[in-house]
Amino acid sequence: MGNSGKAPAVESPSDIFQRLVREDSSGGWEKTWKAGATPWDLGGPTPIIKHLAETGSLPKGRALVPGCGTGYDVVAMACPDRYVIGLDISETVIEQSSKRFSSLPNAVYFSFLSEDFFTWEPEEKFDLIFDYTFFCAFEASVGPLWAQRIEKLLKPSGELITLMFPIDERSGGPPYKVSVSDYEKVLIPLGFEAISIVDNELAVRPRKGVEKIGRWKKRSPTFPSTL
Repeated sequence: MGNSGKAPAVESPSDIFQRLVREDSSGGWEKTWKAGATPWDLGGPTPIIKHLAETGSLPKGRALVPGCGTGYDVVAMACPDRYVIGLDISETVIEQSSKRFSSLPNAVYFSFLSEDFFTWEPEEKFDLIFDYTFFCAFEASVGPLWAQRIEKLLKPSGELITLMFPIDERSGGPPYKVSVSDYEKVLIPLGFEAISIVDNELAVRPRKGVEKIGRWKKRSPTFPSTL
């Protein structure tokens, strides 16, 4: 048959991203970065993290950003009082980010590593972990394992910041829909307490109304007195 005259459908970056991850759950993330199909990448630091860093509202010490992608948030958080590690399973984006930001004045306060969050064993634990578009990258069944890794990587009394997105009724993913209760049911049993959960007023426009910021404290274990 001849050409119907219709132009072939063009996949959007979002369509390409979802197709690659569905076709290859382990290597799909690397392929998305190679293909430039990264619709979640904001092209700059997350506004709320930039605000918290600039106002001195983040814990000092060691910080971790799992699934850091390009690493804008890593760079925004890094300072003399805070050393930040950006972790991503994609070697491509880690190589790109390491080169892109290597000449910045605060480059001595951050580093990028290509590692699997679920198996990586750092030499030291962290005072702060920031999760954004990472929890939602996995199906709900992975939530308990995610929480166990967060708990293991945080120091006693460390803080977890979660940008909860997308809080909507979409089907499929990634990103998979989330709710506050999805976080509560996996974190609270491990000793986390929600210090605050509020709407993210600084969310970028497409995410306004479907995103909250949660700040969680890992409680230090208490031991019975021997007296």
